[in-house]
Amino acid sequence: MYVIVVGAGDIGTPLVDLATDSGNEVVVIERDEERAERASRQYDCLVLNDDATSKETLQDAGAERADALISTTDQDATNIMVCLLAQELSVPNIVSVVHNPEHMSVFEQIGVNTMQNPQSLIAEYLYRAVSRPSVVDFMHIGEEAEVFEITVGGDAPIAGKTLREADEADLIGGQTLIVAVERDRSEAPITPRGETRIHEGDMLTVYSGVGATAEVTDVFGHAEDRD
Repeated sequence: MYVIVVGAGDIGTPLVDLATDSGNEVVVIERDEERAERASRQYDCLVLNDDATSKETLQDAGAERADALISTTDQDATNIMVCLLAQELSVPNIVSVVHNPEHMSVFEQIGVNTMQNPQSLIAEYLYRAVSRPSVVDFMHIGEEAEVFEITVGGDAPIAGKTLREADEADLIGGQTLIVAVERDRSEAPITPRGETRIHEGDMLTVYSGVGATAEVTDVFGHAEDRD
């Protein structure tokens, strides 16, 4: 892809790292001279030390042939302006960071894909690491539902049971669904069926309509989530 990244700060820099490592053609726009110089030294890509809220700057960056533009500055107003200009230049895929949740609707109205304040996301992951230590990774779906990964403990009520048996024992079912089982990291995940037996040490991908509550994670042998 041909990707334009606006901003070479705490968010933009690792993004440029990922994009260049993946073999994409990347152009960075950074108005701060020191940051622009650092990005230019660090990455094999074109870096423009300029103002991305100028249409001419985006044109200089090759917006007319870009596959995507990602705006990562720490100012929502700047990101909105950049996205509007990118739309005018017909960039097909436009994504922006949103720092103030109250501004989310503005980005939605102009049809831009968004990611909420990354600092808030980091804080939530850190809190989850201590409040639900058994949960390896998670993603919110709507207000309460979550998809999360969890390892089956040795004393888990579900260990040794098939999914059918677990359902009959009221361990799962209802608002809880096991959607994938990883038994050997070198093999593809197992798509679970009724006769799939859950083993100690399995890494499960679980959907829960009520989230990864202590009552839900108890089933997988993680009483520590109640501490």
